[in-house]
Amino acid sequence: MSELGRSARALTRRWWPVALAVPLGALAGAGYGLLAHPSYAANSYVVVVSQGPGESSTAVNFAQAYGRLAGQPQVLAGAAAQLDETIAELAERVRGTTSPDAPVIEITGTGERPKEAVRAADAVARSLVAFADTSSKETGVRLVPLAPAAAPEGPSSPSVQLDTAVGTAAGVLVGALVMMTRRRPATAPAAAVPLPAPASAPGTRAGGAGAVEARKAGSPA
Repeated sequence: MSELGRSARALTRRWWPVALAVPLGALAGAGYGLLAHPSYAANSYVVVVSQGPGESSTAVNFAQAYGRLAGQPQVLAGAAAQLDETIAELAERVRGTTSPDAPVIEITGTGERPKEAVRAADAVARSLVAFADTSSKETGVRLVPLAPAAAPEGPSSPSVQLDTAVGTAAGVLVGALVMMTRRRPATAPAAAVPLPAPASAPGTRAGGAGAVEARKAGSPA
């Protein structure tokens, strides 16, 4: 066999876990992207308005706070009642995000159909505005709807390209782990340690010497 052939066989024996796992991972990712149920996302916007002049930083701070409250039960309760859903179901389909330098809250709603995503985003936005209005005198700010959600043109997930890339990366990781496991040297068995010879009982040799001396002493000269 030529040197090239031996090198190819050596590479095959070493890298076959990666060569097998990468296409399998890419195939699994592509299959998920093609077979998974589509999910749509729609965004509704709410702006925080300060009731005092020159308090833009206050509005931004309250936008951060209300953005975190957008997914809490006290806000979702009213929206869930409008959508005829439970609070737990709606909490899995909406989230609120904010900007660090603008008093705007983005409410994102998701659903298996575009209309479901739009309704979820707008319902939570209305519920957040109503929740904030109950304490506007104490906070000095109020929430105003900025833009309702628009129907998405296409699903936000799954993405065949993204899922294929994720599956490929997972295949590389799994293949590399298998290679590392195969290359780990086996632990050599511990060498047998010879057991020490049993020690003589104390006084055995002394007792024997004493008996010999006694016999010598008792023998006639």
